[in-house]
Formats: sequence, structure tokens, C-alpha cells
Amino acid sequence: MHAHNAARQGVAVGRGAVDAPGMGRRRRRTGDDWKVLARACTTLLERVPELVDEHLTELHAYEPAYGRIVPYDQHWQEAHEAIRIGIEMISAPRHSPRRDLEHAELMGRRRAEQGMPLELVVHAYRHAGHLVWDALIEGAGPDAAQLAALMQSATTVWSAVDAQADRASEAYRATEAELRRRTDEQLQALLDALLQGQRGPELVARAAAGLDLPELGRYAVVVLRPDRREEREPFHRQVRGEGLRFLWRMRADCEIGVVALDGGTDLDALAELLDGRCPGPGGISPVVTGLTELGRARRLAELALRTCPPGTRQVVRLDRRMAGALIVGQPDLAELLVTDVLGGLLELDPADRAVLLETLDAWLDCEGSAGRAAGRLYCHRNTVFNRLRRLEQLTARSLSRPRDLTEMTLALDAFRLTAPG
Repeated sequence: MHAHNAARQGVAVGRGAVDAPGMGRRRRRTGDDWKVLARACTTLLERVPELVDEHLTELHAYEPAYGRIVPYDQHWQEAHEAIRIGIEMISAPRHSPRRDLEHAELMGRRRAEQGMPLELVVHAYRHAGHLVWDALIEGAGPDAAQLAALMQSATTVWSAVDAQADRASEAYRATEAELRRRTDEQLQALLDALLQGQRGPELVARAAAGLDLPELGRYAVVVLRPDRREEREPFHRQVRGEGLRFLWRMRADCEIGVVALDGGTDLDALAELLDGRCPGPGGISPVVTGLTELGRARRLAELALRTCPPGTRQVVRLDRRMAGALIVGQPDLAELLVTDVLGGLLELDPADRAVLLETLDAWLDCEGSAGRAAGRLYCHRNTVFNRLRRLEQLTARSLSRPRDLTEMTLALDAFRLTAPG
């Protein structure tokens, strides 16, 4: 009991709280004090196995996770080495290599790799420090002079323990960050493989487990092409939606999002969330029913993106842009379609041509109503009729014949999507 109480009192002195009883005012440390500490440490080295046994017993009683995370024999050997080196370094010459810090760094890395919580790592170092200090004080016995000499070394002992705990913590955090980076890279590689169309059972199972996604579920892929001229936060950090879970991959020219949709969420909610908020155009794939379909969904989302005319910031759904998707998917045929159907228009002055095509576009958007198209174009309805008749003459097609109308509609889309600029 005397040794235990003396040890705790000694800790208080080491922390700068109070002086040891009977010591009066604290005196300056002398060379003799250092010699006393060195002899005490040499003697204590013989008790290291006993200290390790007590250390592990009390650690496991404090938190059983110590025993679950590190095998006992391994933990015993590591603790034995740490305590032995720590005792040796307490009384080592001032400029000796800090083998205790090297060992603490090694242990910090190892404990992070083993998954031991950092607070338990630090607690182990503090606990070992208390055991060593208690044992040093206990070894002084009733010798007041020896006890006083040891008290002068309290700062040295606890500074060493603090430095060890700090070095272990630094190494732990660095290793934890590296492990997290590696894990992120592995998960990103799995997601990339799915988006590239790989669909092997083992890959899909690993991706589902690592990304916490069901192998079979409702997914869509979004491809966004933000305007890189704008100084802004990446769009994927801004977008949130109820019933939608996003996993994003950054590319040099786009952002690709895998969207997991819950049972009650559809593409309307996704399109509404994205449209008008992305600083640039985007495409949304149809819904697919599993991770194995993400590669196809990505290709369809990219196709939807290509239906966005230059300069637009729309985020469009492929199922609402089927005609445009057919056009951009077959650029050679699109060029032939423009030449064949709009050949006469192409010879006009660009400004004149633009007026006629704008009129056709407005008339189509207004479901063939010349009056509504005129209101949109700020002109008389007869002006709309005159322009449409001129279009029929230049294209040799009639807007009243369904096949001709289909060709002119497709040709208009092809011209808008494939024209330079």
C-alpha cells in the first residue's frame, strides 16, 4: 500500500501538481539524481516480464477488445519490447537515438492496420507509463533520499511517455489515412470496372460488398459535363436527393454518377433534381436492374448527353431524346440526312436559314399551331405560314405528309446536333 500511494504521489509531482510529502520545496536536479534513476532503471529491467503480465491483465480488464484484436502472445512480446526499450531510454544519455520512438511509430502503424481504436492505443501507453513509474517509486522503498532523487526525474519519465504516445498517434493517423486512401482507390477501381462494362460474378460480388450496394436493384447513370471555365465546387458535392444515393467518379472532361434509386423514386425526381443546377449539359440513362448493367447505362447516358446542343445546360433523359440519340449515334447517316433533306436551305445566307429553321422548330414545339408559334416568335401567323411554305419549297417536302414531316424533324435535329459551333 505504501508503494502504491507513493507512486501516485510521484505521478502528481511529475505532472507538476504537488510536492511529495515530507520533501519540502522542490530542489534542482543533480547528477546524483540521474545516477539514482539509472540504477533504478537497471534494477527494474529484471521485472519487465512481471510488469508486462500486469499490464496486459489490466488492459484486458479495462477493455476486452484488446484481446480480440491482438493475439495474446503477440501482444505480450510487443509490450515486453516496448516497456524494456522505454525503461532503457529513460536513463539513456540525452542525445542517444530514440529507439523508444521508433518502436512507438512501428506500433502505431501496426495497430492502425489491425483496426485497434486510437484511444486504446494511447491508453496502453499511458497505462504502461503508470506501471513503470509506480515500479520505480516502489523500488525506492523507504529511502527518502532515493525517493527525492526519483521525484526530480518525474518530468523526464512522463515526457518520454508523452512522446511515445504522440509518435504512436501520429503514425496511427498517417497509416489510417493511407489505408483509407487505398480502400477508396480499390472501391473506385471496382466502380470503374462496372462502368466499363465488366460483369464477372466475383467482381460484382466484391463491388456490392465494398460499395454497400445490392447486386440487383434499380440504378441509373448520370454523365455531366460541367463548364470548366467556371470557378466552382465540383457538382457532385452539391447534389443531394431523398430516395437517391449517388456514387461519383471524376473524369478529365465529365463527372459520372451511379444513382441507386429506392423503390418509390423514378427518373422524374432525378431529372428534376439535376436539371438547371448543373453548370453544363448532362445525360441520364434509363433505369437498369443491377450492377452488371452499369456499363450499358453509362453508354446510354453518354448518348443522351450528346443530344444536348452546344451551349445548353440541360440535363436530359435518354428516353425523352430517342430521335436525337439515333442521330448522334449514327453521325454518317445524320450528315446524309441533313444534306438530302435540307440541301436547299444550306445554300441560303446563314441568317435567313436560321430564321426558317427557328420557325420550323417553334411550329413543332407548338404542336403545329401557327398562332402559338407566331406568339413565340413575335410575328404574325401569316408570316409563320409563309416561312413554312418556303421551307416546303426548299426541301421538296410537305409538312402535311407524315413521312415528310418525320424526315424534316429528324433533319432539323441532325443539323442542330452536328453543325459546328
